[in-house]
Parts: sequence; C-alpha cells; structure tokens
Amino acid sequence: MLAIDCDPQQNLAVTLGIPPLVVERIIPVCHSVEYLREKTGAGPGLSPGGLLTLNPDVSDVVDRFSVAVARNLRMLVMGGVRHAGSGCLCPEYTLLTAILRHMRLFKDEVILLDTPAGPEHFGRAVADGFTCAVVVADPSYNALSVARESAALARQLGIGHIILVVNRVGKPVDREKTRQRAGLLDEFSRVMPLSFDAGVIAAEPDVCPLLSTESDFMREIKSLVVTITHQCEVRSPKFP
Repeated sequence: MLAIDCDPQQNLAVTLGIPPLVVERIIPVCHSVEYLREKTGAGPGLSPGGLLTLNPDVSDVVDRFSVAVARNLRMLVMGGVRHAGSGCLCPEYTLLTAILRHMRLFKDEVILLDTPAGPEHFGRAVADGFTCAVVVADPSYNALSVARESAALARQLGIGHIILVVNRVGKPVDREKTRQRAGLLDEFSRVMPLSFDAGVIAAEPDVCPLLSTESDFMREIKSLVVTITHQCEVRSPKFP
C-alpha cells in the first residue's frame, strides 16, 4: 500500500505512528524545489506566467521520496504552502496528478490519498481514477451539506463507491438525528457513524495504540475497513 499525504497540514505521518523527530526529516515532494522545477518547469522564484509541463515524468518519485511505515506500507508526503503570498499550488497539483496517473497497481495493491477538507481535489480531478471515496463529516446539518456536494463531485469523476463517515456521534439524540438525515443522503453508497471516543483525543496524534482496544469506536472503524475492502458492494441498508 502507498499512502499519499496531500493535506497541507501534513499530519498523516504522525497519525500512522512515525515519531515526530523522524517526521521532521521527511522531505515533502513539493518542497524539493529542484525536483519541482525539473518535472514541471515551475516553482519558487520563477515567473508565475511561465510555461508549466502538464505531463511530467514522475516514475522515480516513490523511490526518491517515499518512506517506509510498515512492512507493506510506504508513505509519500506532498507538502503545501509554506510562505504567505507564495501563490497558488498549481505546479504542486500538476505533479500530484501526474504521480497518481503514473501509478500502475497489481491486484492486491492500494493507493490511499489523504486530502484536505473541501472540493479542491475533485475540482482539479486529482481523485480521478479512484474506486472509493470516504467523505468524513460531523453530524451537523452544514457539514452534511458539504459532504453531499463532495459526493456529487466524486460521482462526476466516476468514483463508484462513496462512503459517508459521520464522525464524533455522541449523544443518543445526535445518533438519531444522523440516522434520520442519512435516509435523505442518496448520494452515498453507505453511511457509517463513528462514536465519540475520548481515547482518540488521549492517544493523538498517534492512533496506533487504539488498534488493540475493543471500544465501540474501534469496532466501527474495523467495520469501515471491511466495507472499504469489499469496495462497498452492498448499497443497503445505509445506516447500520
């Protein structure tokens, strides 16, 4: 499996249990000015009106920049904005899109893309070609409205399996509200709740210690993993 952290917050590494001191030594792909210029012809210090290579050769990116997380898991950190007024991330998104399109997977291989909140990765077609999208929202009306918009964009990219994960569902009244609203969310293959668990806050940023627990939260996470693994073949019931 290859996990790609394209969230500007760049917190996937510590979430997966890599020590912060090791994380600080990881070189994000887009922070390598030489690589960015070599592949796209753009980067810091160059004219924003210059030409941009839209189909760069990135066949070497995994070997040059990925780090091992576990025996069957490597991670690639893309990076993001480091300086105010530095302009848009067009070269960075061009590079990321090229990386994803270059990947050729065997039957049992998976790419996991951790994206920033919002529709940017759908608008730029970065998520094009993925088979499953997991949209995470809290139980509020506004958050679920944004989630529906994300699902519509994912459908436009041809992503066939879209799971809504409703996070931090705590009180019974919140769970019931979510259950009622889930019946109106036809854009999703399945709606799955995650119980609020104070243990997540206690463990973060490294969530690995939670894997050995038997809380409601972890049972729901394992159910989510099974659903993703089977590529959301069952479309109903929507809410367990």
